[in-house]
Amino acid sequence: MNYLTSAIAVLGLSGSMAMAADFELPKQMSWTAYGTGSAGYNQAVAIGAALQDAAGVNLRVLPGKNDVSRTEPLRQGRVQFSATGVGGSFMAQEGVFDFGTENWGPQPVRVLMANNGGAINLSVGVAGDLGIETYADLKGKRVAYIVGAPALNVNTEAYLAYGGLTWDDVERVDFGGFGASWTGLIEGQVDAAFASTNSGKAYEAEAGPRGLFWPPVDPANTEGFAALQSVAPFFQLNKAKVGATIDGTDGYQGAGYAYPVLTAMEATEADLVYNMTKAMVELFPKYDGNSPGIGGWAMDKQNMEWVVPYHEGAIRYYKEQGVWSDSAQAHNDNLVARQAALAAAWEATKAAAPADWEAAWSEARRKALADGGFKVVF
Repeated sequence: MNYLTSAIAVLGLSGSMAMAADFELPKQMSWTAYGTGSAGYNQAVAIGAALQDAAGVNLRVLPGKNDVSRTEPLRQGRVQFSATGVGGSFMAQEGVFDFGTENWGPQPVRVLMANNGGAINLSVGVAGDLGIETYADLKGKRVAYIVGAPALNVNTEAYLAYGGLTWDDVERVDFGGFGASWTGLIEGQVDAAFASTNSGKAYEAEAGPRGLFWPPVDPANTEGFAALQSVAPFFQLNKAKVGATIDGTDGYQGAGYAYPVLTAMEATEADLVYNMTKAMVELFPKYDGNSPGIGGWAMDKQNMEWVVPYHEGAIRYYKEQGVWSDSAQAHNDNLVARQAALAAAWEATKAAAPADWEAAWSEARRKALADGGFKVVF
């Protein structure tokens, strides 16, 4: 539903007047996002342009090479929000991988909105000059690993699992960031890398000398997809319509999940979150179509029962719009309780000062989730 259009019809105002007056945001704002050229960065820039045009809000988008570099400014309060992925949301909440080190721990992350368009997939792309047809064909090939980006690496591992492979079956090539990994694919330093199908880097690879191919995920291969989900439970089967090598075709059968995800911390001021959520919804007609795959931010595509809880400010807005249900509230309460259980386990582990931190936290985390009746992942 287009709530802005409804408001204009009732009030008889012009679109620019209604949007400028209908939410209150600081004139200077900052988000973190994926690196320049990524779909997340490009969409954040498009949203920033809409904010500038409608309300004179200057949105500064800070590119981060990995999940930690995107989440640290948010944790410190140096940016208001982060347009992140599953790493900066779900894995940060869970306190796993880079967020399981002693200086991090489970984070009280909260969601405002997410891009659930289904128009794109998040997949491992391979150089088109290799003759690869399936993920099993990656055996012995060079696969990108992004230092400090557990979400990207787990996702790559999940696709390897779909093909019956592990990191031991391929040649791991380390890169310092997402963009560098795709530059490496284009320039012949690596054979496969993970991205959203609409990433600017994927389009660069398509136009490059090696070309690009996305191996398919066959819905009939239930065993393979179960292996993928055992590594990355947030994936769902999806047929993409937008992306490099995909635009103008019948689509690419693969898998995906919400990306980007607009997040805040629990402590972020509720009024700020409320107004940011409102702006995202009411400005949607302004930024829709201005970046590949950006249509997934539409209100009717939001999943109110995702794997990370929503912020109270966002919930207030959704309640006003009549799209927040009792089921969504119960689901949210359970996720908040999950975060509380993880936080308590973290503090208890710190107090015990174990010699082997990684092993102690891993055990304490799994036990806390099991004891609380929560699903144990990772």
